[in-house]
Amino acid sequence: MADPLVIIGAGQAASQLVASLAQDGFQGEICLVGDEPHLPYQRPPLSKKFLAGELALDRLYVKPAAFYEKVGSRLLLGQRAERIDRAGRAVLLADGSRLPYSTLVLATGSRPRQLAMPGAFYLRNIADVDAIRAHLASGKSLVVIGGGYIGLELAAVAVKHGLGVTVLEQAPRLMARGVGPVVSGFYARLHGEEGVVIRTGAAVRGLEDKGSIKSVVCEDAHYHADIVVVGAGALPNVELAQEAGLAVDDGIVIDAACRTDDASIFAIGDCASQHHELAGRRLRLESVHNALEHARIAAAVICGRTPPAVQVPWFWTDQYDVKMQMAGLSAGHDQAVVRGDSERGRSFAVFYLRAGTLIAVDAINRAPEFMMSRQLIGERAKIDPARLGDEGVAMKDMRN
Repeated sequence: MADPLVIIGAGQAASQLVASLAQDGFQGEICLVGDEPHLPYQRPPLSKKFLAGELALDRLYVKPAAFYEKVGSRLLLGQRAERIDRAGRAVLLADGSRLPYSTLVLATGSRPRQLAMPGAFYLRNIADVDAIRAHLASGKSLVVIGGGYIGLELAAVAVKHGLGVTVLEQAPRLMARGVGPVVSGFYARLHGEEGVVIRTGAAVRGLEDKGSIKSVVCEDAHYHADIVVVGAGALPNVELAQEAGLAVDDGIVIDAACRTDDASIFAIGDCASQHHELAGRRLRLESVHNALEHARIAAAVICGRTPPAVQVPWFWTDQYDVKMQMAGLSAGHDQAVVRGDSERGRSFAVFYLRAGTLIAVDAINRAPEFMMSRQLIGERAKIDPARLGDEGVAMKDMRN
């Protein structure tokens, strides 16, 4: 009997890979190794509805246990992969056992960037949420270090639970890596309106932890808190690949087929670095869309089928009554066009162009702008900026 296809990692990319392999007619055994005790689950709700207590644990799971059994997958949960023996085509597990593979897929994901702050919390998995949730009591104070998506989503939940919340961001503006200045300014206003204190340009020096009393130390001030949560970005889990001699460059290097420089090993999701046509360079995308797309591509290649066409990347964040949907990659834009009023209210869109071509959109409570822009970005459409900014022109008519 042939050795199984082994997947290291048990997140959404891994779950989608199992489903796509089944759909594409894969006949072999599949073995999925995950270091958490849970079935593969969705991570985006962790900092939103799950943290808020609005989503039950079983609703997080991508698929029920019966699905994996039905498609012939074996789950090794709560088990850690320690090393890859490429020469012997086997994965060495923490319990000392050896798991042979015919094909290996690395879906190892990413982990929070750690700061030298003993006593602070991080938000990445179910156990992290359980630990943080125990402190979400009205009247307590929370300091969030990092004004990215996770930190701001956490702040939105906490302030609704009656906590006093301060967000400390080292950069001059919020979410600076992902959005333009107009959107950053909007989110600073939004959180201020909801009662969150925002401090940008805040250089955090450390954490003084005296039992129940904590103090985040910055250059010019101390911020007292009952709980401190760090959201300072993520690092790809590349150690297994690196130790096995695979190419790594801010992620495990893969080609268009999600294959590493070892023909029998693939990498998918947050841990993988791939050339992207929209960006014109190699990059690593941390998103559900990217994880699912990688899984579908890898499954097709493994099964000898034509992989699906690469789609325009998209992302989203929910904070309060605001859903921001982002499509494309705005880095390198030379023009930003605002549609709607970004300084009042909670609904507008920002279009990003490069040399007249639409390359990205940030749509705040604007589903039509998001949906139509995804199509136009994929078509490399050149749109008159004046039409993009004119709310009298329907999005469906932008091609005209």
